[in-house]
Amino acid sequence: MTLVNANDTTAPLPSRKQLRSELAPLVKRSTPLAIGLLLVDLALYSAALTGALLAASPVLKLLSALACGFVIGRLFIIGHDACHQSYTQHRGLNRWIGRIAFLPSLTPYSLWEVGHNVVHHGYTNLRGFDFVWAPKSAEEYAAMPAWRRGLERVYRSGWAPWLYYLVEIWWLRMFFPSQRHMPSRRPIFRADCALALIAGLAWIGGVVWVATSTGQSVALLLLVAFVVPFIFWNGMIGFVVYVHHTHTSVSWFADKLAWSASNPAVSTTVHLKFRRGFGALMHHIMEHTAHHLDMSIPLYRLKRAQAKLEQLMPGRIVVQAFSWRWYFDTARRCKLYDFATQRWLDFSGHPTFS
Repeated sequence: MTLVNANDTTAPLPSRKQLRSELAPLVKRSTPLAIGLLLVDLALYSAALTGALLAASPVLKLLSALACGFVIGRLFIIGHDACHQSYTQHRGLNRWIGRIAFLPSLTPYSLWEVGHNVVHHGYTNLRGFDFVWAPKSAEEYAAMPAWRRGLERVYRSGWAPWLYYLVEIWWLRMFFPSQRHMPSRRPIFRADCALALIAGLAWIGGVVWVATSTGQSVALLLLVAFVVPFIFWNGMIGFVVYVHHTHTSVSWFADKLAWSASNPAVSTTVHLKFRRGFGALMHHIMEHTAHHLDMSIPLYRLKRAQAKLEQLMPGRIVVQAFSWRWYFDTARRCKLYDFATQRWLDFSGHPTFS
């Protein structure tokens, strides 16, 4: 069954309600499966962190550190699902799982819930609302001080998704954000920030204790057992959110009516395809169109949901096979944005494709 004609690209997209009704059977949640996935990732995290702390070889320490950062990303994806209330059947359990899974990434649960569930999902790719990798216009870029223009160039070089997420998302909007970035000052925000701070201090303190107890260099152990995993995790999430919504076939909007008419749950999201089962290693977070269409679909059913969605709408979903060549070409083309003509620009304000 299809809902649109693949040969008619001018036909309006089906409504979100209609598409969600087609995917409704895949919303079913399994609490035992969800808890099992969490326990597996917690065990992997413990093993990788132990390797970074206790491996005798510096090479094994570094490999363990990188693995630890990757598993932090996997745990975060579980927390992300729990925060959407799509992970288990129980709301209270989802909140606890979300907070536990977010601890290794030092992410405050309630602040992520607002910034991601409400703002990003509610207004995906809408200027002035969605702040995640939101492109600047040529006028906005020209008005920036020189240091900020330089930072924007670094962010969009393709080499610094870790720096973008670390500064623009985690530091400014997640970890004790200022009133400018989070005008609401709810007690739960402060409590979750304090929980993330305690987790970070316990992590650092534990690394220092192991270093002194085993006669290892404190500086080296902090590097491989804290800094490298945390930076790797920031790079991983920065990369993921970039490729999900930055593509030459994906538009950003300044006009809310035009944005709403575009069916943004489908039209502003990329399904990035990998080889050799890498998508499963990422808990299928790359099956992202289905996730944006219906946040209640659990991660362990997203692959089937994405396949169903692409069957219903052949040729109407942005599907991109991943390659580093594609990624860096996208980074080269997608610097600034002309919201009037919906075209990507370079830093000189020139369109980068017709």
